Amino acid sequence: MLRALCSCHNLRECQQPAAQRHGRKAADSSDRPPSPRRASSRNRRLPLCTVVRLPPVGLLPLLASLALSASAAATTERQVCQRFDFGTGRVASDWVAVRVDTTYTTDRGFGLEPGATVVGIDRATGHPERSDFLTSDRPFHFTARVAGDGNYRVSVTLGDAEAATHATIKAELRRLVIEAVHTNPGELKTVSFIVNVRTPQIAAGPGVPAGAVKLKAPRETVQEAWAWDDAITLEFSNRRPAVCAVVIEPVNVPTVFLLGDSTVCDQSKEPYASWGQMLPAFFKSTVAIANHGESGETYRDSLRRRRLDKVVSSLRPGDWVLLQFGHNDQKQIAAGTGGPATTYKAEIRQHVEAIRAHGGTPVLLSPMERRGFEADGRVMPSLIAYADAAREAARELGVAFIDLNAASRRFYEALGPERSAAAFAAPNGVIDNTHHNNYGAYELAKCIVQAIRDQHLPLAAHLNEGWTPFDPAHPDDPTTFAVPASGAFTNERPLGD
Repeated sequence: MLRALCSCHNLRECQQPAAQRHGRKAADSSDRPPSPRRASSRNRRLPLCTVVRLPPVGLLPLLASLALSASAAATTERQVCQRFDFGTGRVASDWVAVRVDTTYTTDRGFGLEPGATVVGIDRATGHPERSDFLTSDRPFHFTARVAGDGNYRVSVTLGDAEAATHATIKAELRRLVIEAVHTNPGELKTVSFIVNVRTPQIAAGPGVPAGAVKLKAPRETVQEAWAWDDAITLEFSNRRPAVCAVVIEPVNVPTVFLLGDSTVCDQSKEPYASWGQMLPAFFKSTVAIANHGESGETYRDSLRRRRLDKVVSSLRPGDWVLLQFGHNDQKQIAAGTGGPATTYKAEIRQHVEAIRAHGGTPVLLSPMERRGFEADGRVMPSLIAYADAAREAARELGVAFIDLNAASRRFYEALGPERSAAAFAAPNGVIDNTHHNNYGAYELAKCIVQAIRDQHLPLAAHLNEGWTPFDPAHPDDPTTFAVPASGAFTNERPLGD
């Protein structure tokens, strides 16, 4: 039985304005940037259910004499959820249908992304939100606009009354949220996870002026627009996903923010991936992962482009921030603009102090190594000075430290000079010895999860149960790695090295 996540009854009659929506595109194998399409906030219908607490009747005349929109925003408590029934069958009165031809439009505010090739099936079992579903033999995307910045619980019901199903779910820019769900014929499963949504706008707060993140164009404004809009995009894949229903509701849970470079950020297309994209799959639906990393970045860029400001403006007591830079900071040595023992450590201190001032808990990570081997089979150290500087900064500041540099060396050496290529992206068959593929990113995420457990960080309470201890010196076999690739591919290398 589908869990009741909201108490609305006439969902399709509700309307709620939303912030401007950024461009979207269908997932395909082209490197051509998508054409942005932007939505006006006028006359846009959203399948939302809203419970409103109004002020006392005696105050209504006073409110009428004020700026109503501002007053309403200050005095209205709103709880919103969205419920979508996928398939071709009958739809219950408090659900919204998603058919094979329900393509996303700005006016509709929800739907399948263009390019989806789905099939609708109705088993006519008598349960509108359970008997029918959409499926495909290729990855397909569903988007729903939401109220804006914040965390949302997404519950997806999967299964088929007559056949087995296999599903993997990713969110936004290929964030792995559900690694694999199998259902037997006649079995339904509902899985829940948290998706963080963010827009570039920065709210004013203590020590943080209002403004916006300085996004990189066109990379973040076009290719990565899904990471910055006021919507949730879900990707369904694997051998036979059968999506019966999706429920989305805002939720108040702790957030784990990530700041870093291309080895951390959400990479928009195959064959590239980062550990930050894989991390959500290892956490319960009691915490959100908000990845604010970006290709080509340094600690200095995080400050100048106001990424840190965006994070601290969103921080709440109990939130965490994981920080990993170094690959691009290293270039400051040749440019004469910085070094590991000077500017790098100073900029780490700026981040840590700002995070703590806003109630967050910072965790420093050393940058993982690049792929390169000495004649004796050991990894050639290229970032050891920055790993040491991060460790020293953590000790001086009293911050938890995860030595991803050391873990990555054990991981690469366990695979060996030749086999380690299986952990790195290889567009056009050319191995990128800095940037990882899905397998490499997944293994590095496991290194981080193991470190969180080993150090007994309070964050460990939010990790999934049933964890098998992981030793990077004994990694998973790359030939058995089963997370399916997304549908969009590129030969364009991420920024930075």
